[in-house]
Amino acid sequence: MATKHYLAYLQDTIKRRWDAPALADLDNPTKYSYGELAAQIARLHVTFEALGIKKGDKVALCGRNCSNWGVTFLAIEAYGAVVVSILPDFTGEGIHNLVNHSEATLLYVGPNVRNKIKPEEMPALKGVVFMDDFSLYHAANEDVKVAYASVDSLFANKYPNGVTREDVNYPTDNLKELAIINYTSGTTSAPKGVMLTQENMSGNIEFAFDQIKRTDNDKVVSMLPIAHAFGLAFEFLYQVCSGSSTYFLTKAPTPSALMKAFAQVHPYMILTVPLVIEKIIKKKVFPVIHKPVMKVLWHTPIIKNVIRKKVHDSLMAAFGNELRYLIIGGAALNKEVEQVLKDVNLCYCVGCGMTECGPLISYSPWQSFVFHSCGRELPQCHIRIDSDDPQHKEGEVQVKGVNVMKGYYKNEEATKAVFTEDGWMRTGDLGVLDAAGNLFLRGRSKNMILGPSGQNIYPEEIEDKLNNMPGVVESVVVEREGKLVALVFPDNTPEGHKLLNGEPTFAKLMEENRKLLNKELPQYSQIAYVELVANEFEKTPKRSIKRFMYK
Repeated sequence: MATKHYLAYLQDTIKRRWDAPALADLDNPTKYSYGELAAQIARLHVTFEALGIKKGDKVALCGRNCSNWGVTFLAIEAYGAVVVSILPDFTGEGIHNLVNHSEATLLYVGPNVRNKIKPEEMPALKGVVFMDDFSLYHAANEDVKVAYASVDSLFANKYPNGVTREDVNYPTDNLKELAIINYTSGTTSAPKGVMLTQENMSGNIEFAFDQIKRTDNDKVVSMLPIAHAFGLAFEFLYQVCSGSSTYFLTKAPTPSALMKAFAQVHPYMILTVPLVIEKIIKKKVFPVIHKPVMKVLWHTPIIKNVIRKKVHDSLMAAFGNELRYLIIGGAALNKEVEQVLKDVNLCYCVGCGMTECGPLISYSPWQSFVFHSCGRELPQCHIRIDSDDPQHKEGEVQVKGVNVMKGYYKNEEATKAVFTEDGWMRTGDLGVLDAAGNLFLRGRSKNMILGPSGQNIYPEEIEDKLNNMPGVVESVVVEREGKLVALVFPDNTPEGHKLLNGEPTFAKLMEENRKLLNKELPQYSQIAYVELVANEFEKTPKRSIKRFMYK
């Protein structure tokens, strides 16, 4: 069956939900109804025409989540141009490199980016536009200034009675064409711009329509970076294509900011990464259920149901009390945290994805989700395990299908390396598939450490246990001279220091942790020593630790 274009869903929804709320910022007054969204898309199309932007041209977006980011993205896509998606966390030099590498002709920037960039370092640009108010910040020449100044009159001439439902008509016959270049890395080395087609994105949106049920009254909080595929596809595109209301958290997603947003919006669905959910469970739930008496009562028949129901209700209240989907992805979820989610019967599931698949690879709804798995393959994206016994012996997870990217922009070497000779894409993840088709990940192939007798050691599995031990916030296990070393960032909060029992440092506590941990590990994967680090580990925008930085 042919994939339905996500812009077909969008135009139908705009016409149906014309006066309903579509997008809003939680921290400033910007908001759009679906009709106002259509009008702003039309106005941006007039802007592109005035500036001589052609179909297939690249237009770059670099800024934090906000309604105007979303509007600009949709306008570029509905015009037939290509979005160049750049994370705002990059340095000014990194942004310059990626804009130049992508050959973008126009750049939209958010408030937190404008002071980092130097337009003269991006000579191919016709102009730079401020995303917050669509004002022109930089023009390459006088012609661009004149053209931009003419937009008001051009728009008034083209739509003398305003934009109406009849004016909403977006291209839906371009599924095979390039839609997005999403830069995930390479600001200083060879850039890896993931080339996603209209079909790649539409396959993800079509799957969401099939699996995530919603009503027109439903709302979501957009907190994951929408410059990344996970947040883009499911916190933004699916919502706006289906008629929900999306509220953008325009500030950093701190725990307090998130709790405030959930209480205000009452989202029906929350997409999150493990780090966020782990912090919530470790702060709200672990201090209660780790008390000696509670450890017993948590497993005592009848009374355990009462206690677990209270924990369930407190978590639901923290999430806004309307939650029907809690979807976790981006990295491995701590096993003890997942056990709590299962015990209290929260509506959670864990999926597997990557930017190169726009992003989804596997998913199962929480009602049928198998504990510790990452769900099953999508109809749009097939999975195979590179192993002679895929059910019992882990191998690289490889994928093929509608969701899989075209390749990396202007990087044939990286593209060739990521695809097998028979056309499957290598994910770099190691895993197994059970008899029912559920995917279980074991770690990243590049992170695997080879033991002294050829054993496969997965540092993520050791870290998962270590991160639940007293005084440990997060950890990275590395190999040094044939020994395993645990780098640990300790809990320097007042609560963490209470664990020291008068000791001046965390060294003694960590040595106790090491001995207890080693009792749970086979001989070949035991930790030789713990090294404390002074600062939180550097992370990617999806909150995964940048492991390559630690040796």
